Amino acid sequence: MRAALDAAQAAADAGEVPVGAVVMLGDRVVATAANAPRAQHDPTAHAEMLAIRAAAAAIGDDRLSDCDLWVTLEPCAMCAGAIAHARIARLYYGASDPKGGAVEHGPRLFGQPTIHHRPDVYGGIGEGEAAALLRGFFARRR
Repeated sequence: MRAALDAAQAAADAGEVPVGAVVMLGDRVVATAANAPRAQHDPTAHAEMLAIRAAAAAIGDDRLSDCDLWVTLEPCAMCAGAIAHARIARLYYGASDPKGGAVEHGPRLFGQPTIHHRPDVYGGIGEGEAAALLRGFFARRR
């Protein structure tokens, strides 16, 4: 989670919402990404999406079934869908997102009977630091 938190801080420093993501294969970091929708002029450039794309390219497979995803914020519906399609084995996330999250909030995507794949989910890891990054970022913008 430390690498994901560092990526989230880099996103904040760049003026992006501070979310970072890391894809691991065993104990090896395969991809790290920070939120970049503004910089890339791409509404899909969430940290999770960028990390999944980079990991799939690095591994040479669209199935990341032996990989874990660490992300600082509960994934949204788009990112949760990508996690399912990539067949990520385990999802670890920091702060919950009652407004935009889709794992334990909103559509609870992995609980839907039609979902392609359900990763093991572990929330609240590094939650305090992840939430503080988000609160600080939005407080400065107000």
